[in-house]
Amino acid sequence: METGGNSLPSGSDGTKRKVSYFYDPEVGNYYYGQGHPMKPHRIRMTHALLAHYGLLQNMHVLKPIPARDKDLCRFHADDYVSFLRGITPETQQDQARQLKRFNVGEDCPVFDGLYSFCQTYAGGSVGGAVKLNHGNCDIAINWSGGLHHAKKCEASGFCYVNDIVLAILELLKVHERVLYVDIDIHHGDGVEEAFYTTDRVMTVSFHKFGDYFPGTGDVRDIGHASGKYYSLNVPLDDGIDDESYQSLFKPIMGKVMEVFRPGAVILQCGADSLSGDRLGCFNLSIKGHAECVRYMRSFNVPLLLLGGGGYTIRNVARCWCYETGVALGIELEDKMPQHEYYEYFGPDYTLHVAPSNMENKNSRQILDDIKAKLLDNLSKLQHAPSVPFQERPPDTEFPEADEDQDEDGRWGRESEMDVDDQRKPFSGRVKMEIFEPEQKEAVDAREGEHARGMDATFTETASLKASNPISISMDGMHINSEQGNASKQSDGPADMDP
Repeated sequence: METGGNSLPSGSDGTKRKVSYFYDPEVGNYYYGQGHPMKPHRIRMTHALLAHYGLLQNMHVLKPIPARDKDLCRFHADDYVSFLRGITPETQQDQARQLKRFNVGEDCPVFDGLYSFCQTYAGGSVGGAVKLNHGNCDIAINWSGGLHHAKKCEASGFCYVNDIVLAILELLKVHERVLYVDIDIHHGDGVEEAFYTTDRVMTVSFHKFGDYFPGTGDVRDIGHASGKYYSLNVPLDDGIDDESYQSLFKPIMGKVMEVFRPGAVILQCGADSLSGDRLGCFNLSIKGHAECVRYMRSFNVPLLLLGGGGYTIRNVARCWCYETGVALGIELEDKMPQHEYYEYFGPDYTLHVAPSNMENKNSRQILDDIKAKLLDNLSKLQHAPSVPFQERPPDTEFPEADEDQDEDGRWGRESEMDVDDQRKPFSGRVKMEIFEPEQKEAVDAREGEHARGMDATFTETASLKASNPISISMDGMHINSEQGNASKQSDGPADMDP
């Protein structure tokens, strides 16, 4: 049931925003397994903060309609989707060859309810795109989405289904040009790869580069063929702070908006770029991270906000709660309200946490050189590439489902995609990444015992650029392809992230 949606005036534009927020109460129950850093429980923690800060009453709260097989196959290979649908912890030992083929293993484990999890988070992102396409909101939010590493035929980096690519394809039914911006600490390789040869989608990724997963995202990676100069990569080093980050983000994104003039924007708000993240090495504050949301909001272009990485889960919840407030134009008090996960946020119980005093290895000269290179690339683009007029594909019929409502309705249209079944295997390389939380930050006595039990090594596999990424046409968006019940996670202190 719609309980509002019009936000308070905020910022220099002084205009209101109508926000649709997608959330499934079951999403926090999915569990990647003991010791795995990816914890969907953080989405439930975020939702609790939103509720107790009173933000839900200012948004249209929607339960995602789960994506079906054919919805996922608009991008993913049908045999990969079939594998995800059928694999279970009980049957995986009999499918070793398939597990290897689809890169499902330690980084991307098989767990109870895996396929339902994929259907839920993908449904939220596509649902947000549909809401934007229909003009039902100005900003759509799906904090369970943003899984940017997944490839057409394989899982990667904790990601199984690339909800971002699916949402972009939905937006392209209405908008000639779509902009994707990624502020996760890891390169948005899966999205860049999918649209590497088209000028209808521009991808911009700000990420750690150099001996770091997934190993892609060099400033020299700029796109190919019609997509040349439509992929922008901003490679950064350890310790980047708010001031340094914004010295690149605002001038680059300002020029992108001027030159590319997108009809819609997706901002992936991975929170592993925050200071103190378990797997991250940047030094952004929550306000510094949220400044990217505030800036992209200021352009008054339909905006889809998605989650992504983030492995110190109390800070992830803080960040996405604050950024929801930014989307609405509501400034939140630093003192945190009492709620069911209040104990996670001690000893200060505040929304904001101070960044560390770690060294910023990004010199002014290096940052200026990166900025100059990217602005030069943008100068080589023709302003706002035109798309020949053709009949627009039909909108996806997406029935509404409020948070407290059971909805059996499905997307009513067949996919407008043609999937090429002549798939070639991805070439790739392996990168080891050590997960040692006790070395990342001091933990208090209550949480320390759990953290010390999570000393695990995660092998992450990165795919190189696909030789046949998506090619897009207005008359059908053809794809050239390369190739259950959730177990409950304890809410108690034993499962808290340090």
